[in-house]
Amino acid sequence: MSALTPQSDMPTPTTDKITQAAMETIYLCKFRVSMDGEWLCLRELDDISLTPDPEPTHEDPNYLMANERMNLMNMAKLSIKGLIESALNLGRTLDSDYAPLQQFFVVMEHCLKHGLKAKKTFLGQNKSFWGPLELVEKLVPEAAEITASVKDLPGLKTPVGRGRAWLRLALMQKKLSEYMKALINRKDLLSEFYEPNALMMEEEGAIIAGLLVGLNVIDANFCMKGEDLDSQVGVIDFSMYLKDGNSTKGSEGDGQITAILDQKNYVEELNRHLSATVNNLQAKVDALEKSNTKLTEELAVANNRIITLQEEMERVKEESSYILESSRKATKDRTADGQALTEARKQLKEETQLRLDVEKELEAQIGMRQEMELAMKMLEKDVCEKQDALVALRQQLDDLRALKHELSFKLQSSDMGVKQKSELNSRLEEKTNQMAATIKQLEQSEKDLVKQAKTLNSVANKLIQKHH
Repeated sequence: MSALTPQSDMPTPTTDKITQAAMETIYLCKFRVSMDGEWLCLRELDDISLTPDPEPTHEDPNYLMANERMNLMNMAKLSIKGLIESALNLGRTLDSDYAPLQQFFVVMEHCLKHGLKAKKTFLGQNKSFWGPLELVEKLVPEAAEITASVKDLPGLKTPVGRGRAWLRLALMQKKLSEYMKALINRKDLLSEFYEPNALMMEEEGAIIAGLLVGLNVIDANFCMKGEDLDSQVGVIDFSMYLKDGNSTKGSEGDGQITAILDQKNYVEELNRHLSATVNNLQAKVDALEKSNTKLTEELAVANNRIITLQEEMERVKEESSYILESSRKATKDRTADGQALTEARKQLKEETQLRLDVEKELEAQIGMRQEMELAMKMLEKDVCEKQDALVALRQQLDDLRALKHELSFKLQSSDMGVKQKSELNSRLEEKTNQMAATIKQLEQSEKDLVKQAKTLNSVANKLIQKHH
């Protein structure tokens, strides 16, 4: 555990704390993220000395949310600054494989997820930042094109995937800052999706929206067809930014480097736990979605079957009521009444069995009818194809005949090359005869197919009449 926990004067986190931290996003750990020039500093909250003045405790939700907002804002500053500098040094259009750009989208995703209200669905509680992003098209009409493009993308099945695609298209359009500012300015609409102390509802959200203006100097091009945006794991890679906050003090250099490495290992271990948890949850969600779809289909079939059975039951009840009433009127004593009741029950049982047999026969006939309809469609398709081939062959025959007439005319008016043209004419006649024979064969096969189709139609009609 010494390689996984940060070094400090306070006791190391227990296994329960590590497990609990692994189930939350990385910015919810007991760390404070601060800026040291261009680097990131991680400090455990227990190591930070408190002033004598009364302050909120670390267990206060408002204090924790404020700390999370500050952490996310600092991470956004680092990510945006590093992305702009690396992109300008690279001097080319960025694609989806560029690591700083991937980290930027991960940080933005965490910012949009902070303080989201959980919505109850069939599969449980769900938090998705796609809902707030859909509001942008109502505030900025230009964003309607992006929203429509996201909805038309073929491979996106989850709201998280659509939200990620929306962020990428907005960055390509160089309107991400404008859209975020318009969204943050309407806190009355955002209150439906976010808690009051969420990042998008506080000053940090406006600061991040202002920082996004610098990304307009970047040219990015993404090909999202075939890219799996639904199952990507959005984990912040702190190793790109980690540096000890007191690295300027030479006397504590070695201890600080060790502490930083321990912190880095601890964060990486938490990230691995998070990745495993996210993968398991994604697999469970996929399985539940498939099961839900299958259950929905089976439920629809079962409902139809229940309605049919209910109708049959009502009919049987009416018949049984009529039989019982008739038997009661016809009987004069208990013995006769008991015999009539027994006969009525027996008749009811026989009618029920007969109805079941009729239903089975009806299902078999419906299956046969569907098979015959499929065969009819295949025959009609074959007939259409043969008719097209026949038309093409007739067209070729007409062309050959025209060519034959033209060659015959030239043959009469020319004295030279008579022998060659005669041979050509004879070959053309042979081809004409062959094609005529082929056409006759195709016409004959077409007639056979028509006969088969008529036969199948008559059989289907007979089955339908028998069913009625």
